[in-house]
Amino acid sequence: MKDKMKILVAYDESECADAALADLKRAGLPGKVEAHVLSVHAEWMPAPTSMGMVETGFAKYVHEWETGALAMARRARTVLKSSFPDWEIHAEAATGSPGGVVLYRAEELKPDLIVVGSHGRSAIGRLFLGSVSQKVLHAAHATVRIARGRAEESEAPIRLIVGVDGSKGAEAAVNAVAERHWPKGSEARIVNGFPVIPAIGAEYAAAALAEWIADEKARIAGAIEKAVGKLKGAGLTVSKAIKEADARHSLIEEAEVWKADTIFIGARGMSAIERFMLGSVSSFVAGHAPCSVEVVREQE
Repeated sequence: MKDKMKILVAYDESECADAALADLKRAGLPGKVEAHVLSVHAEWMPAPTSMGMVETGFAKYVHEWETGALAMARRARTVLKSSFPDWEIHAEAATGSPGGVVLYRAEELKPDLIVVGSHGRSAIGRLFLGSVSQKVLHAAHATVRIARGRAEESEAPIRLIVGVDGSKGAEAAVNAVAERHWPKGSEARIVNGFPVIPAIGAEYAAAALAEWIADEKARIAGAIEKAVGKLKGAGLTVSKAIKEADARHSLIEEAEVWKADTIFIGARGMSAIERFMLGSVSSFVAGHAPCSVEVVREQE
């Protein structure tokens, strides 16, 4: 982990956004953080400053809107400061499409982590633009945490699920977990789903496929054992859940049964087998998980 981590927090004063602030106390973050709280007044189309050479007065309203959004961001900053007194926290505001504004600010700031609630504020915004969290998840170049906070003591042990599939993205997720600071007694469970491959007709093709599957499983098994060692070295109690199932559902079901606090997964697809069968899991898991989800992108 860097000496000072940089975080961008999208905040809209919704219940989900408040949960995201509370969730940060359970994210294993360091004592030295530069946090930027960004609140956006949602404006779907830019207001014209003039019409027919006549000023519209919209500029005044935009200023008022941004002033209100800044007050919102400052309230969130106060909440974060009470939980993290040593953090350097900035409050910011803007007007525009919330997802677009968050992504634009992320390009400028280049944070290590972007934090968003699981849903945007307004129903009409979701109707026209879709979930802000999903938009940020798909387009951001940084790690994204889709936060669903729980009423737990910040020092209580934490249960983490880590998706391990042999990919570089999964390795980055393991590294992210190992670098964080977790309360004593915290646990990590490594989850992998080997999808069931349908039988094919030709004998020579079936034999080649079986050999490929065996090699792929062996490679993934090696990655899992490497992850076990790394997470144990970080002081976590580690267990494994390896299933013959769709990895997307394996991660979510395990999180439900095990009552996990957070799922960590890589941003890029899974193993060669799973990409062949299913494609990427990050969007599906982020949208359906019962807990917070952190989608980790490899650091450049």
